[in-house]
Amino acid sequence: MQPCENKELSDLVTNSSSAFIKKLRGALYLYVFIGFIGFHASAWAGIYEDFFLAVKRDRPAVVERILARGFDVNSPDPEGQRALHLALRDDMHRVAMVLLDAPGMQIDATNAQDETPLMIAAIRGSLEWCQRLVHIGAQVNRTGWAPLHYAASSPDPRTIAFLLDEGALIDAPAPNGTTALMMAAGYGSEDAVALLLARGANASLRNHLGLNARDFARRSGRDGLARRMPAQ
Repeated sequence: MQPCENKELSDLVTNSSSAFIKKLRGALYLYVFIGFIGFHASAWAGIYEDFFLAVKRDRPAVVERILARGFDVNSPDPEGQRALHLALRDDMHRVAMVLLDAPGMQIDATNAQDETPLMIAAIRGSLEWCQRLVHIGAQVNRTGWAPLHYAASSPDPRTIAFLLDEGALIDAPAPNGTTALMMAAGYGSEDAVALLLARGANASLRNHLGLNARDFARRSGRDGLARRMPAQ
């Protein structure tokens, strides 16, 4: 074999080896990258579970540590419930305070049922939390079901008075035409009905089924309340 042929063969072997090494190196990098991503995805999955467990168990220190690591405070759980909704629903007020102070908290973010945190506080009859949420910017009025509808069904009419004082529209209709007075007549306290009527709620309005507040009271077996309501 001639010298030039030996050189060509040597170059061919060298080039082939170099190409193979490059491919091997690329595959190794890809393997490491996939492993890195998989590790972090697994780690975040664990943090996700730990976060919502801490919320449900009212462990503010754990929630605070997880948020400090960059976890999104607005993340929904598998059922579409956000942490602040859960904390307010279950009276986990220590955790709720931590969540409220978290960077990036979206105070009017909705859950899977299109409810805001203020709506949850309202139906729980938590005047203190209604005040706290409104004072940091929670919207009192919104299209569809609103905080006042929820407050009208709550055990504490003071939440109704507070929302009205903050500009809640007293006769605002829900998507099915139901008003706060109808909700109070059917599901709230008689004091709530009296308060809404005293503040000017229209008892003659009807929802999409043709029912007015009196009808709501009768359907709930509250005939005495129905008789005391204004005649149509």
